[in-house]
Amino acid sequence: MQQPWFKRLGWFHLPTSLAGVLISLTALIFCVNVFLVIDRHSHSVSDTLYGVFPFFACTFLLVDWIARSTNGS
Repeated sequence: MQQPWFKRLGWFHLPTSLAGVLISLTALIFCVNVFLVIDRHSHSVSDTLYGVFPFFACTFLLVDWIARSTNGS
């Protein structure tokens, strides 16, 4: 049996293997990069929030889907 990549803790998924950590770090680095690029060209806080929302939502949904698929239950 394979080791689960994530463990469910309430609403969150904690990485329990190297693959889970790599997926989480990749998503975090991507979101930070998107935030910095969009914030550089924004004129207000709402511009930044409207700009990053589609990227953050898609990224978090993808990570959630991977975590649910590989949590071992």
